[in-house]
Amino acid sequence: MASAITTLAADTPTLSAANTGFMLICSALVMLMTPGLAFFYGGMVRVKSSLNMLMMSFVSLGIVTILWVLYGFSLAFGTDSGSVIGWNSDYVGLSGIGLTELWDGYTIPVYVFAVFQLMFAVITPALISGALADRVKFSAWVLFTALWVSVVYFPVAHWVWGAGGWLFKLGVIDFAGGTAVHINAGAAALGVILVIGKRVGFKKDPMRPHSLPLVMLGAGLLWFGWFGFNAGSWLGNDDGVGAVMFVNTQVATAAAMLAWLAYEKLRHGSFTTLGAASGAVAGLVAITPAGGCVSPLGAIAVGAIAGVLCAMAVGLKYKFGYDDSLDVVGVHLVGGVAGSLLIGLFATGGVQSDAKGLFYGGGFEQLGKQAVGVFSVLAYSLVVSAIMAFLIDRTMGMRVAEDVEVSGIDQAEHAETAYDFSGAGGGISARPAASHAPVAAANKKVDA
Repeated sequence: MASAITTLAADTPTLSAANTGFMLICSALVMLMTPGLAFFYGGMVRVKSSLNMLMMSFVSLGIVTILWVLYGFSLAFGTDSGSVIGWNSDYVGLSGIGLTELWDGYTIPVYVFAVFQLMFAVITPALISGALADRVKFSAWVLFTALWVSVVYFPVAHWVWGAGGWLFKLGVIDFAGGTAVHINAGAAALGVILVIGKRVGFKKDPMRPHSLPLVMLGAGLLWFGWFGFNAGSWLGNDDGVGAVMFVNTQVATAAAMLAWLAYEKLRHGSFTTLGAASGAVAGLVAITPAGGCVSPLGAIAVGAIAGVLCAMAVGLKYKFGYDDSLDVVGVHLVGGVAGSLLIGLFATGGVQSDAKGLFYGGGFEQLGKQAVGVFSVLAYSLVVSAIMAFLIDRTMGMRVAEDVEVSGIDQAEHAETAYDFSGAGGGISARPAASHAPVAAANKKVDA
């Protein structure tokens, strides 16, 4: 009897200060991704809507945080009900959780797991915003964000990661959010833009990024924060899987960036900074679901395939006529689908789980499971998001007025502009009047 008691005590998880600290750092890294995304998107739009783009990401930190505390964590990770939603009254307001109460079978407190998952919930609707640049009322976006996380993100997170969720029970592998985050956001973006329509001047006026340095800064912050996003998703377990995920994140991102650059050089004749940044993000997206079950060589394949597919996909909006402003569909939806399905080909069966892909003798079984996960989340998010956008558009209106869109959404929605060109410095005002002409001409170009 004494021996049995000793064994049971040894198997019972105890709070680990090291794992707790590691997961808090990972949570902070994931939080940093949302401001990084704001810079990434903010640099890609024109000057006149850059502040609005920053705000559409940044406001998610406020909205989703409050909703997560009130009921989101309970819906996503509470006790399962019918394999579609969770609920636990102790999680409502995070008020019934003990300070040292451990998350289910792990060595970290429930509070730490809750705040880590909160940061995932925060960035997911922010991802959608890039598809809607230049044309959405900020108030409508705030309402959409609140409704979307409640009706789409929280349930889907339960399907994929919640104990008892139907995709979780099916055996769909999603290490850190290929379905729950990226396919979910990409499909939602497509649903909304099909409802609200194109920007004024789409395919006619130049809509180039106003600040590629901001884009590169944002991509760098995303790459940095993604290590917490991916490696942290193993919740500090000491079996080496998190370390493999960290390595695979770096490897796949590098491969995707190089593949994108190679594609655009062959296709368009140039290596662009926007291509490098977009390729890196495509690799990060694709490895997110797959990195815990593939080898580093498999990660190279996943990244390279995703880099080329996403580079090809961003041009589809011109062919099919949907205005995905900043390529959320082309990068996040396509990259998420690619990474999730490639698990069915490259899973080794020796890292995160014993599931093997087709190339490792596992047949088509895991590929089939991944396909179910991919297309169920895609369909649910697209349809529900389109319905919500339609209802908001029919009630309060989702788009700004056309003249506001043309003149600039920043001033109309936020009473601010990103850059002040009126006071360029005393040195300029001291110059002869003739020297002002080039400056004024340059400012007009930037303002456009």
